[in-house]
Amino acid sequence: MTNPARLRRSISHSCWQRTGLALALLSALALVTIQPAVAQTFTVLHDFTGGADGGNPESALAVDAGGNLYGTASIGGAGYGLVFKLTHKNSSWVLAPLYTFQSGSDGSSPFGPLVFGPDGALYGTTEFGGGGPCRSGTGFLGCGTVFKLTPPQTVCRSVNCPWTETILYRFQGNSDASYPLSRLTFDGAGNIYGTTFEGGTTGQGTVYELVPSNGSWSETILHSFSGPDGESPHSEVIFDAAGNLYGTAPTGGPNTFGVTYELSPSSSGWVETVLYSPPGWPNPSFPYGGVIFGPVGTLFGTALGGGTSNEGAVYQLSRSAGGWTSATLASFSGGDGGPFASLVMDAAGNLYGTTEADNGGCGSVFKGTRSGSNWTFSNLKVFQLTEGCFQWGSVVLDASGNIYGTSYAGGTYTCFAGDGGCGTVWEITP
Repeated sequence: MTNPARLRRSISHSCWQRTGLALALLSALALVTIQPAVAQTFTVLHDFTGGADGGNPESALAVDAGGNLYGTASIGGAGYGLVFKLTHKNSSWVLAPLYTFQSGSDGSSPFGPLVFGPDGALYGTTEFGGGGPCRSGTGFLGCGTVFKLTPPQTVCRSVNCPWTETILYRFQGNSDASYPLSRLTFDGAGNIYGTTFEGGTTGQGTVYELVPSNGSWSETILHSFSGPDGESPHSEVIFDAAGNLYGTAPTGGPNTFGVTYELSPSSSGWVETVLYSPPGWPNPSFPYGGVIFGPVGTLFGTALGGGTSNEGAVYQLSRSAGGWTSATLASFSGGDGGPFASLVMDAAGNLYGTTEADNGGCGSVFKGTRSGSNWTFSNLKVFQLTEGCFQWGSVVLDASGNIYGTSYAGGTYTCFAGDGGCGTVWEITP
């Protein structure tokens, strides 16, 4: 199995066919390109070294009510990654490891973003470790885990206050599931939902549910992808008010360019419906990021391919008679890597997202502002190598509107995982 963080950058533009038909379709689309960067204050909050503080963060941060930041690093610590907390102290930020993974049964290489559960604990996933027969192409063992981190029960006055890890589930691979990469989603009863990149009936990924039962958690595979209905889901699922789940798979589908799907509960189990499968360029293709809800009857998402330059796009899906229609809201250009992560919407309805490597190679943070039915997109930040490179996670906003995120690589230190650095945590202040 190839690490999907590497896989997504190896997708060849040659598979996004530029046919005469596509050119004709392109002329009929109302596309918006990303405007130059607007003035913002940018600060690197932490420059990872790859050692005790970790390195190469691959996902979004979580923020608590006090403005503290929580995240994961895929390497460092004991060598298998860690969970960290960043606390604002006076005029600087202090990083403290909360838990260091040991590989083996407790997991390794945390990947999915952390989330706060209903009980206030942190929940997340590791791509590897935990057991099972899985072995990656790079030698990592184990099929991955879902874990919970609980803070100390007594007040800790030290900078380093380790949290306690509890493994909720160890994936077993094969027909079970393997390699959980997505953000976790809770329902109102406290059950957990997520996706796995591989495993299931045909080995092409799953949507799963974890239910607490007598002090442990039981797993149910809600859907196994088979190819025509999508494959290799990477992102989270979200609930609507009726209890249906929505998500994306970046490849597979009727046209092989990925799908947006809905899972609906029924008396005989969950039923999948493919809502949209792009027919290829210039339509937004390869939706690695998940979808979020917009106004009633709409979904917003990102795609790594498609758009005017075939370098990624922001799209909207709208309900129409008998199905869903797609509209491209913004197209990316200037490099080889568009948006990989899900969008974030603020209270005013503005959209925020990241690109992994456009605008010269290190990626960007962008914002979309709507006026009626029109959207204007602009770059808030275009990254330089020393600031951070490869924006693979979504952004997170605090109560004051400050924007935070991670860069997988870049920075000023050298990591064995390479790509020009160990990564950074950064802030953009409007």
